Amino acid sequence: MLRTTFLFLLAGLVKGAAMTCDLGGYKAQPGLTAAMAGEDLRVSWTGTRGEELRALFGIAQGVPVIREMAARKAGGAWTVLGKELTPEFDVVSGVRRISNQQLAPLKILNRLDPEYLEQEKWKVFWDSPLRIPGNASTNPGLPRLPEEVRRAKASYQANGCTVKTDGARIEIGFPGLSMGIFSGSLQFTVYRGTNLLRQEAIAKTEEKSVAYKYNAGLRGFNTATSGRVLWQDVARGEQKYEFGGALNTEGVALRARNRMAVVESGSGAVAVFPSPHKFFFAREIELNLGYVYYRRDSADSFAVGVRQAEVEEMYRPHGVSEEIWRKRSNQSRSFGMANFALYNAPPGTWQRMAAYYYLSPGGAAAAREAVLAFTHGDKYKPMPGYQVAVSHFHTAFHEAALDAGTLDYQAPWIPTFRAMGINIAMMSDFHGDGHADDPGPLRFADQQAYFEASRRHSDRDFLIMPGEEPDANFGGHYTMVFPKPVFWSHVREAGQQFEETDPKYGKVYHVGNAAEELELLRREGGLVWQAHPRTKGSSGYPEAIRETEYFKSDRYLGASYQSLPADLSEQRLCESRCLGTLDDMNQWGAPKYLFSEGDTYAKFPDDETYPHLLVNYVKLDRLPRHDESWSPILTAMREGSFFVTSGEVLIKSQAVEAGAVTAEVEWTYPLDFVEIVWGDGATTGNKVVSARDKAPFGSARFRIPFEAAGKKWVRFAAWDSAGNGALAQPVHLMNPKK
Repeated sequence: MLRTTFLFLLAGLVKGAAMTCDLGGYKAQPGLTAAMAGEDLRVSWTGTRGEELRALFGIAQGVPVIREMAARKAGGAWTVLGKELTPEFDVVSGVRRISNQQLAPLKILNRLDPEYLEQEKWKVFWDSPLRIPGNASTNPGLPRLPEEVRRAKASYQANGCTVKTDGARIEIGFPGLSMGIFSGSLQFTVYRGTNLLRQEAIAKTEEKSVAYKYNAGLRGFNTATSGRVLWQDVARGEQKYEFGGALNTEGVALRARNRMAVVESGSGAVAVFPSPHKFFFAREIELNLGYVYYRRDSADSFAVGVRQAEVEEMYRPHGVSEEIWRKRSNQSRSFGMANFALYNAPPGTWQRMAAYYYLSPGGAAAAREAVLAFTHGDKYKPMPGYQVAVSHFHTAFHEAALDAGTLDYQAPWIPTFRAMGINIAMMSDFHGDGHADDPGPLRFADQQAYFEASRRHSDRDFLIMPGEEPDANFGGHYTMVFPKPVFWSHVREAGQQFEETDPKYGKVYHVGNAAEELELLRREGGLVWQAHPRTKGSSGYPEAIRETEYFKSDRYLGASYQSLPADLSEQRLCESRCLGTLDDMNQWGAPKYLFSEGDTYAKFPDDETYPHLLVNYVKLDRLPRHDESWSPILTAMREGSFFVTSGEVLIKSQAVEAGAVTAEVEWTYPLDFVEIVWGDGATTGNKVVSARDKAPFGSARFRIPFEAAGKKWVRFAAWDSAGNGALAQPVHLMNPKK
């Protein structure tokens, strides 16, 4: 009797007091239900192909737990995928600093007031807050001190939960999460129509200048019932770990292809992975640093989750000659030491630190295939009538080919892009390579090699356009492309003419000022746009040049779009800097657009390039051959006939009609919302329409009422629940009625 009483009391201590949940925001609907089951909350939902999922949530000593998660095929037997699983989070934080690269143009523009610099530091790229003591040439206010780096694990004091239905999803929230300088809540989300389970810490800090990274996962998987973790390595080799070794004190980072690991559990499986783009902050290097982990905690228990590394690693430098090898090795080392910016956490912003799980009643292969479908296998899906274009990559293409001794040298970025479904690669040589500032002979020889190498590696469905980031006469940094190879130099020496005929290269240009550079663009039909506006060497731009003739010209396309900085409180990729720049430019005058860029260096087929890349779908029925004019591409860009996307959301059509903006959208992850944004030349407005009732892997035509009278321009965008999205370019309205 005493023994029975003791066991009953012990069980009560382990399980904790009965959990009470507020279901006031819950609304039952077919395929998506929640109800109390004794002392716990049972959530059930319908997944892919009619599969059924369930999760039982409880609280043990103030700690939220997943009592059980299970899956079954329609009408089949349940497969238990895990029991008594505890969510785990940890953060590592440092101090955010502005970069010296940002300060350089701001000094020229005399924009150094403390309030403005406080705002600009959140747009930093060159920062590595966890690197002690840091490099004084990269950031002011160094050295960094060891005590700047703080570490914390999540603790919980939950006594209940809230349950809310929002469209076709249920959100289960647990208050009382603390994690060092962060505090907030834990939330799980399930989505009707897919087997996804999202786990996230929603937390904020009131401290200033916080940059951070996080890890998130579940612990408590049983080695007897869930006996192994599987993944593909970066060479696509099948790997596994069966928990036959020693215990781990820390998570074992897996350099897993496609950022995914799978736990096998009987006939079922659980895949763990991060969001495909929102999880990643901008880097110069796309090396896979291991974004998922396992950890063996005891003889019969292990954990899995998602992670970010604490420091950058070097890319593999090219170089046959000793000179080039040393040059690229030093560059790689400098990138690794100076750039690993982490996430921003401005005071009071709710940071959403998420991990995803895919619950499958099938095995590991089925789970992996299902997860890859969300990113089309990390490829950009072909769309009839469109070509996929990328821009701004400093791969030193001509330098590597000349160093290798042959222009038939296939640089590793070429198969990387081809495998991802990219059709147009606008490259940017002469950025630390070649003779960029030579007035003629040396630079023209480099350009000839650049043009010929680009020609040799282009074909029917892959075009290399030899562009450049000249940063010469227009202010800030900018990218330039032409509809054909053009020989030109950034400088014009005494005695040189703006346009000359060279006996070897034919027509050549020597540019000596902004007016001549604009004239070059006009004569040759080129386009230019601001690279990384309002950050890096373009801090303070394009607003600093908004009244210039060249910015107002139709040759100045606008600016570039890159997911920089990373702030997990923002719903959209590059919400403040990029979209703010786009809207401001269109308020100022003629149509301006955002063209996505990569702005990275070396890349290899085994890198994780996909999460770091946004692309442009350019409206073109046919890809021009290299020996043809590329003007159809530039014409489509100048007309705004393209959209920018992370890949998971596609805009198949868009129109501004009488009284409405319409768009046909296709998506993979559960959709979040669509929106229109407009301006009247002075103020900006927007209308957000929830799409949370839409099933994943869907398509729909949206019609958003819009009154054009008094409006100057309008644009459309669509965003999904994982932070992925697509952005159509602004449409300027002809003669709007007042």
